[in-house]
Amino acid sequence: MSRSLSDDRFQYVCDHLDRYVGVGRIPCAAVLITHKGNDQLFYATGYADQERKSKVSRDSIFRIYSMTKPITSVALLKLYERGHFQLDDPVAKHIPAWENLRVYVSGEGDDMETTACDEPMTIKHLMTHTSGLTYGFMNNHPVDELYRKMRLENGEGQTLDSLINGLARVPLLFQPGTKWSYSIATDVLGYLVEHFSGQSFDEFLQEEITGPLGMQDTGFSVPDDSTNRFTACYNHHPDGYRLQDDPINSRYLSHPTFLSGGGGLVSTIDDYNAFAQNLLGHRQARVPPLLGAKTVEYMTSNHLPGNSDLAGMGQRVFSETSFEGVGFGLSGSVVIDPPTSSVTDSVGCYGWGGAASTYFWNDPKEDITTVFMTQLLPSSTWPIRRELKVLVNQLLVD
Repeated sequence: MSRSLSDDRFQYVCDHLDRYVGVGRIPCAAVLITHKGNDQLFYATGYADQERKSKVSRDSIFRIYSMTKPITSVALLKLYERGHFQLDDPVAKHIPAWENLRVYVSGEGDDMETTACDEPMTIKHLMTHTSGLTYGFMNNHPVDELYRKMRLENGEGQTLDSLINGLARVPLLFQPGTKWSYSIATDVLGYLVEHFSGQSFDEFLQEEITGPLGMQDTGFSVPDDSTNRFTACYNHHPDGYRLQDDPINSRYLSHPTFLSGGGGLVSTIDDYNAFAQNLLGHRQARVPPLLGAKTVEYMTSNHLPGNSDLAGMGQRVFSETSFEGVGFGLSGSVVIDPPTSSVTDSVGCYGWGGAASTYFWNDPKEDITTVFMTQLLPSSTWPIRRELKVLVNQLLVD
């Protein structure tokens, strides 16, 4: 049965976002809900820049951080479709410096003990965050400390080449394929895009994704003629939030040397919606599909061993999704068991979020795309993503 969205229920979504902004939990909120390829609700509330009292609008530019990851994964899968590699290729086949990666056993610093990999790390391990790589900001393991010491995450002057060389000298957190850990792996995917395409990562994205989709405001920096639309970013604070990145002197105003496929893009709500809608098969005239239908189907399947959810993968670390009832595909989370996730949802719903609390999901069963934008670090501050899932799904009526 084909469902529709109830006009009478849209106000619940608006009221909820107004409450969040009104009590000072977040500086702003913008949501775009699309059903069967048609916009059903755009709503924005709050200030894009509290200090200058500029209202958030439909063309506001946001730091999307890890919502960059699905775009990077799609970029690499475009090259997979063209025969440049296989998903089970050992990474060392394409990055020779990684031929003899080691795995952490015990100790720290100079006393760290390591062992050889039981099985080679594959490209699929990178895409599913089961590679053994990590993030330095996790702050809970001696390997994380090495990442911070070596400035492997967006260090000043860092490049994708220097990242790859640095990671070759750091042990993996665990044996590839045995656990799940949110990680810098998607930045490595950006390097592989350059390796296979022979283009710089930003050039490939513009030529293959953002250009064809008309995503004119999506890139690794904000152009001079668009700075008036660039939002401020805030850190959570006990009394509300504090300015973290001023749009007037932000690092995003200049093009970076490190093109982070894991978290480097800025975008608008309509730009990101165009990307998400394309994956669902909704495209404007003369806009090609980003990927073949079978590739999208495969990408958004759960690739965790034994169809496990994230809770069953041996460790709980920071993530942009809940763990129970949620698996992982080749580009983000995939819902596999809504009752276990404790959120009204659909099996096969996929998406991902960013560090500043942004979020998107595609629900193929109900043919819904939702894109949510705000600018509050960290994304774990409030459960607004889970709440928004409920608010969007309550719109559906038979």
